[in-house]
Amino acid sequence: MVSEAVMGALLEFRHKRNWEQFHRPKELAGALTIEASELQEVFQWKTDEEVRALLSSSSREKVLDEVADVAIVLSYLCHDLNIDLNAAVLSKLQKNEVKYPLCKSYDTAKKYDEL
Repeated sequence: MVSEAVMGALLEFRHKRNWEQFHRPKELAGALTIEASELQEVFQWKTDEEVRALLSSSSREKVLDEVADVAIVLSYLCHDLNIDLNAAVLSKLQKNEVKYPLCKSYDTAKKYDEL
């Protein structure tokens, strides 16, 4: 999902530090959950009003940094596993179209097996 130029910069950053040895799929998958949790922590226990205020303040940078961390780790994982993220997302979207037909899923947050 990141551009080729951004992916190149990420790979160069990692290579210069010799971090490929640490970036095994299991470790990247674990790091992805940690980074996603750090993003969640920014919003935890905040009301919608508090979130709006946070996003319109200098604290917005914390959200941007955590989103970037998630994207960076996911980008490394997809690169290393030779996954075309756009193709994977479109494939999953097609599967979700079947699992969540519009006539059953419109205006509800129920999981597919509860529809």
